Amino acid sequence: MPTPHHAVTIDATATEPGPLATLATIGAPRCVDDALSVAGALGRLVLDRPGSELVDRWEALATLASLDVGAARVIEPHLDALTMLQDARHDSLGDDEIGGLRWGVFAAEGGDEPLTATAKGDGTYSLTGVKPWCSLASRLDAALVTAHLGDSAERGLFAVRLGEGVQHDDTLWAARGLREIPSGPVRFTDVEAVMIGEPGWYLRRPGFSWGGVGVAACWFGGAVGIARTVHASATTTDDAHVLAHLGAIDELLHSARRSLAEAATIAAGDSTERAAADARLTAKRVRATVARASDEIIDRAHRALGPAPLALDSAHAKRVADLQLYVRQHHAERDQASLGSALAGGPAPW
Repeated sequence: MPTPHHAVTIDATATEPGPLATLATIGAPRCVDDALSVAGALGRLVLDRPGSELVDRWEALATLASLDVGAARVIEPHLDALTMLQDARHDSLGDDEIGGLRWGVFAAEGGDEPLTATAKGDGTYSLTGVKPWCSLASRLDAALVTAHLGDSAERGLFAVRLGEGVQHDDTLWAARGLREIPSGPVRFTDVEAVMIGEPGWYLRRPGFSWGGVGVAACWFGGAVGIARTVHASATTTDDAHVLAHLGAIDELLHSARRSLAEAATIAAGDSTERAAADARLTAKRVRATVARASDEIIDRAHRALGPAPLALDSAHAKRVADLQLYVRQHHAERDQASLGSALAGGPAPW
């Protein structure tokens, strides 16, 4: 049976975990501040290794999620933000400034007061409006935020400090999963910001899709953690039903891991327009595959183990509640319809 600090692998050909995944095996952060410290350490490695493989980052996130899904949920957007800042190569933000901050990514849309960016004439912008679903806004130093450009429908990506002019509301967060990571709305009032990339760059870049796969790697790691609990139970019983669930769980994890590994191979290709299209389609498939596997693994764990671990094992109960909420970032049939639409626009791929 794997130890609690066993690295989760995606690249089955690797003889040992990469540097980021190795660092992630040190132990599960005990609180949000611990997780933010780990995020800083992992982020410095990302900045020091600009050509580092995505598979190493995904294995680090999966490893963290297998220990504590909440820890991965804290760290994933920080690494995503650093990756975007690297990709944009923005001259006004040096590595020292970037690496010394705790970053989030606030890109959800909705609400009656959408966030709007107004050019100030000196190369900076002013952000005003409300941004929904801003995870840990009260604990972070800075964020990459999407905002509408004036009255147009086009959006830009902006780097902003979460200080003066920023009001966050954590009181609406009633979740039982990811309880330590409130994701409430944030009101920006004339907050200075710097645009990252050109308008629309955030969505057009291939990295947008790979960032979505990074989230799926977290789901995968959470599912591995639940699977390990089932495996531990199976080693002490000859119950055929428990063993059948364990076999089905292994099948699901193998399929999910292979989809992540395929994405890592594609991500290692070039950054042409064709590669960006391949990235979008691959990411849709991977997220759907891992989300389905996660949902079924949770269900099979319930049926294999019964109520005892949910009631008496705090780590297992937290992992299940956290993963159930986190995986809802996959929008079920809506995302499947998006995948179907992408496929219907060309020849059958099978």
